Amino acid sequence: MNYRIAPSILSADFARLGEEIRDVVAAGADIIHFDVMDNHYVPNLTIGPMVCEAIRPHTSAPIDVHLMVKPVDALAAMFAKAGADIITFHPEASEHVDRTLELIRDAGCKAGLVFNPATSLSYLDHVMDKIDMILIMSVNPGFGGQSFIPEALNKIRAARERIDAYTARTGREIWLEVDGGVKVDNIREVAAAGADTFVAGSAIYGKPDYKAVIDAMRAELAKAGR
Repeated sequence: MNYRIAPSILSADFARLGEEIRDVVAAGADIIHFDVMDNHYVPNLTIGPMVCEAIRPHTSAPIDVHLMVKPVDALAAMFAKAGADIITFHPEASEHVDRTLELIRDAGCKAGLVFNPATSLSYLDHVMDKIDMILIMSVNPGFGGQSFIPEALNKIRAARERIDAYTARTGREIWLEVDGGVKVDNIREVAAAGADTFVAGSAIYGKPDYKAVIDAMRAELAKAGR
């Protein structure tokens, strides 16, 4: 399996964000994860499209925008224009999930759905043809630095079963991303459950040597057995 590591800039030093992004990509990151919180859907306020536009020239790595906002559509369009490559959102935050997925893909981005710990995967039942990524939250959204919720492993396995069945029918790839409490100590278990893309914030940005952490993560992924 092709594994991807996606450091979350939520844990980066915002006083030197461009440098932080260049450094983490140089250290081996595959994707830049961009957490957007609105102090409405989640109890925190982070960054908007202007920051995405500002960091776009600093890297050619894909920018993966996770929208923890309500409503979704207007901001999704703004992030697509600002340089996002992937835009994911929470289905319960959209009035029309199918329409929002189409809006994102029509804007030239990959689209995905995000599932909180207590959110059912049933939202996937009728929109798999419009999804490029499924993101499983292994913490409740709103704050960085939380501990991994073990029950998320069962949801990851269930999502992997859906993806594998769909890919067997259609030949189309869908990424399975996990966000929340992922670190060197548990990334192997998360991969063994079926994930292929791993968001890590403080586990990477909270350490002095980004490359050492990412290398250690890849060493664990090599043992995952998928």
